[in-house]
This record gives sequence, C-alpha cells and structure tokens, in this order.
Amino acid sequence: MAEYQSKILIIGSGPAGYTAAIYAARSGLNPILVSGTEIGGQLTLSEDVENYPGIEHSIRGQELMDIMKKQSLNLGVKIINDKIVEVDLNNRPFECSSENHNVFYTQSIIIATGASAKWLDISSEKPYRGFGISVCATCDGFFYRGKNVAVIGGGNSAIEEALFLSNFASSVTIIHRRDSLRAEHRLQQKIANKPQISIKYDSVVEEFIGTETTPKLEAIKIKNVKSDKIETINVDGVFIAIGHKPNTEIFQNQLELDKFGYIKTQPNSCKTNIEGVFAAGDVKNPEFRQAIIAAGSGAIAAMEAIRWLEK
Repeated sequence: MAEYQSKILIIGSGPAGYTAAIYAARSGLNPILVSGTEIGGQLTLSEDVENYPGIEHSIRGQELMDIMKKQSLNLGVKIINDKIVEVDLNNRPFECSSENHNVFYTQSIIIATGASAKWLDISSEKPYRGFGISVCATCDGFFYRGKNVAVIGGGNSAIEEALFLSNFASSVTIIHRRDSLRAEHRLQQKIANKPQISIKYDSVVEEFIGTETTPKLEAIKIKNVKSDKIETINVDGVFIAIGHKPNTEIFQNQLELDKFGYIKTQPNSCKTNIEGVFAAGDVKNPEFRQAIIAAGSGAIAAMEAIRWLEK
C-alpha cells in the first residue's frame, strides 16, 4: 500500500486520459494517471487506425495508444498500472482507493474511464477481437471494402453500423436473435433500400471460425433459435453492436449520471456537478465514440481543471 498526492488525478488511459495528462504535465502540475485494467482503452481493439491526424500510415490501435503513453511519460506524467475501485468526492482533498490498496489524495479529478463494448462472450470470440471482430464500424469499416461482413444486433446502433458498412462492403448480413428489429422505423426503411444488406432473424452466433496462429476470421456458425438449424456463413469481418456500458459504477450516488449511466457535464464543458471533478471521452459522450473526439475532450477537461486550480 502506498499513498500518493497530486493536484490532478486522471482516471483512465485511453485517448482522453493520455491527452488530459499531456496537457496537465505541460502546465507543470505533475499529474498522476491511473491506467485501469484496460490499458489504452477501447482503441486497442481497433485493427487499423488511419483517421487520426498526424499519423502518416495506418497503424494498429494498440500502437497508437503506446505512442500516447510514451509521450505522456516523456513529459513527466506518473503512470500507475492500477484500478480505482472507490472514490470519496464528499471531502477535500478527494480520496480514491485502488484495487492494489493504494490511496490517492488529489485536488482535482479527470474521469476518463470510457465505456466498454458489450461482447457476446463466447469462447471462440476472444482470439479474433481486433483481428476480424470489431465494435466500431466507423473505425474499421473502411478496411472491409469489397468484402463480406456481418453485424450482430438489431437496435439502432446495429442498423446504423450496417448502413455505414454498406458503403464499403460487398455484403452485410445482420444477425438478430429476435423475429423483428428493434431499430427505429426510419432506419429499417433505409436498409430495405440496400440490396447488399440481408437479415438473419431468430439467429445467434454459435462459433467464430478462422486461423488462430495468425488470427484471421473466416466464417461464423449461427443457429436459428426456433428451428435449431445450424448455418455457416463466410465472412471477413464481424461487427458486434449490442451496446456499450459506461464505466461509472464507482461514481454512482456521487456524480449526476444520465439514465444510461453516462456522466452528465455542463453544456460545452467537461465540468460535472462537483467542482474540481471533470469527465472526458466516452464516459460522458455516448454518441461519438472516436479517438480524436475523446482526445479533444481530454484537452478541454485538462484546461478547465488547470483554470479551476488557478482560482
């Protein structure tokens, strides 16, 4: 067990967290960043990134996050690989306790814990995460130009993903466990006008098939829940769109959250309902899950925290 004190504590190590740390460090505030269990955040699951400014050639999401981490360390950010499991925002300085029994006392907090994608959690899924299985069509869809892909889900997010992918892929198969989609009627009308989009109703994924030595997804095995019929579909990629869950459990009953659990912030700001506590990235923004937007949000949070500390 160790005790740490800082002017700014950053919780989370995705684009928002690292960017906030970089800005805070350049202001001479010696920030501490606690990485969490998903070091690098959701971006580490992206197969290739080529829409992040300043990156000349496409790189894996993990590589981009490694670059951000090195930049943070070079500027003097203290990074601790640990997970905050309890916070006390009722007293000052704020107190945060970690999984490894470390205690952090801080004058301000930037929360960048992100939102975790919901996976199918079947045994054959994990080897292909980031190697054919994605949770972000906007991030990875371009790499499936002229290929066959599948989208798992039947809500608005799944249909929006399918529509986006239809701009690149030669075929998009929507796999939905129910006999009708849950998406809004206007979205269902749109896919009806897309001949390359088809739907497998009453179906669930039983298995992901491919090569594991050099991970490459090649097919999925699906089962009809009514007839128990098994079918194998050849695909180059699968996009899972069954929702995201904001990582805000430890802030319940302390910060204002919306009905989905995302942190509420003031308009055009990263300020929460508690002075000195800021939120950045996907943990407060369920609509645009993009690295550049999260990074920009991290910069705003840091600058607002710096101004607040100066007062």
